Amino acid sequence: MIESVHFRNFKVLRDATLPLSRFTLIVGPNGSGKSTALQALLAVKNPPAPSTVAAAGLATTEYAVEIVIQWGVPHEGALSTAVWSSTRGFSLGHNSPNGGALDAKLSKIRIYTLEAHVIAAPVQLNPQMELAQNGGFFAGVLDHLRDQDPERFDALNDELGRWFPEFDKILFDTPATGQRLFLLRTRRGHHKIPAANLSQGTLLALTILTLGYLPDPPSLVGLEEPDRGIHPRLLRQIQDALYRLSYPENFGEKREPVQVVATTHSPYLLDLYRDHPEEIVIAHKINEGARFERLSERPDIEEILENAPLGEVWYSGILGGVPAEQ
Repeated sequence: MIESVHFRNFKVLRDATLPLSRFTLIVGPNGSGKSTALQALLAVKNPPAPSTVAAAGLATTEYAVEIVIQWGVPHEGALSTAVWSSTRGFSLGHNSPNGGALDAKLSKIRIYTLEAHVIAAPVQLNPQMELAQNGGFFAGVLDHLRDQDPERFDALNDELGRWFPEFDKILFDTPATGQRLFLLRTRRGHHKIPAANLSQGTLLALTILTLGYLPDPPSLVGLEEPDRGIHPRLLRQIQDALYRLSYPENFGEKREPVQVVATTHSPYLLDLYRDHPEEIVIAHKINEGARFERLSERPDIEEILENAPLGEVWYSGILGGVPAEQ
């Protein structure tokens, strides 16, 4: 598991450390580094050109951008350092003899910014179906899960019915040779509703739910605003789906935990984590930079939790909900 990530000169993250738990919810104003932190984790795996990640205002002749990942169990004390240099390009190194294992963990990081219309689109099947960053290939992922792990697929169907009582089953169609499209069947009347006719919230929620049932999920899942387009009544289920990834032992799963990092602007989602302030990180926007603060480490945490709903406190700006200068 990654314990923390230190950023130096990576876009808005000029000198910031992001603490991480098994599950971490990052909340803060626009431009405070929430999305940038997820992009940085992806950049370590797929490094872009140095000029595209450098903070504004750095010297054009020679500069360095750095990300240092501090690992926890089972790699306590290990550090992975990614450096983008204007003169030497990109390098990634580890201070551990288990560098191969750390490379494998980094290679399995996935960051998702889901788009409903992409999720609903038909896919061309191939033997190795994997969910794309925008939710693409979703029908193929479902089809593969049905064929390769029917027990998990059945469990997913059961959970679908609890989330959306109007539906009882995921079905498939073949719109063209080698293509797959998914549908949902209504509980009453057994009408088949094509994915393209489902609501945005249903598509996004079903995709997040499915992540929790994959037999070999990523090592780390980053999710941009998993609450986006979701009715507030489903937010508790979204929380459960994310916890299924992070705390598999609580759901009868026998696999390694998936580290989950999610961003949000939703006071309703934030309220669900009131009893877990150690899982909440506040992103602060300060002048041209940003910093992160774990909510449980604030000296006024007891007063914050006593006086009002957590989402309301954040909305007021007390928790960094508005830009500040320093």
